[in-house]
Amino acid sequence: MKRISRAAAFYAFMLLSVAITLFPFVWMLSTSFKGPGEIFTKQPTLLPHIWTLAGYRSIFAAVNIWLHLWNSVVYAVALTVMSVLFNAMAAYAFAKLKFPGREKVFSLLLITMMVPGQVTMLPVFLILKSLGLLNSYAGLILPGSAAVFAIFMMRQFMMDIPEEILEAARIDGFSEFAIFWRIMIPLCRPIIATLTVFSFIGAWNDFLWPLVIMIREDKYTLPVALASVNGQYNTDWGMLMAGAVLVVVPAVLVFLLAQKHYIKGIAAGAVKG
Repeated sequence: MKRISRAAAFYAFMLLSVAITLFPFVWMLSTSFKGPGEIFTKQPTLLPHIWTLAGYRSIFAAVNIWLHLWNSVVYAVALTVMSVLFNAMAAYAFAKLKFPGREKVFSLLLITMMVPGQVTMLPVFLILKSLGLLNSYAGLILPGSAAVFAIFMMRQFMMDIPEEILEAARIDGFSEFAIFWRIMIPLCRPIIATLTVFSFIGAWNDFLWPLVIMIREDKYTLPVALASVNGQYNTDWGMLMAGAVLVVVPAVLVFLLAQKHYIKGIAAGAVKG
């Protein structure tokens, strides 16, 4: 009886946690289909009495959604691809290659994780300005294409891959790049999927860095463009919620597509950590 009670309490707690987590998203989606009069009613309702697409029509009329969507796609996809490639190569070097000072260099990298990103933002901005990379995709993407946490996460995964597999490949005449590309990358698919989800969602939702780097409005990513339509004296909440839905949907789709490998990567990290 105690086991049943504990199981019931556990599932009740989990259902409550899921409900609390999902409620803001459900409210956002519901509000995007409400008219202004229904949004500010004294007795708010979860579902709209009258469904309307006025918010979506307003956001498409206020900003060039397709242009800003394209900017976000370029930023998120390019940053994700470069992040996975560069961080995987660095992780392979720290995990499987032997060179003088390897552990010391890796320790120094870990120390940099203690420095907030806001501290380094100004120096990076000045460097990009001196290189003429402001208001460009290169200036937006390159600074975030390598991350210490991603290197650390992938290195820990690679450390548990048996060294005998790599030695056999070297005996067969494989170069280090061939070993990395043809052996390590397939074996690291779970952690690569995890890093892909983290990198894509982080880039897709990024607001501050695109706002700092992109000066021209036609270069804005979707979150920045959405914030720019917020009025000074009043706010069209239906329009903003519609825009928020458009921002959230691609990130959710990427997570669902990579969910299987993502869960494997998280589980492997938990076991191997």
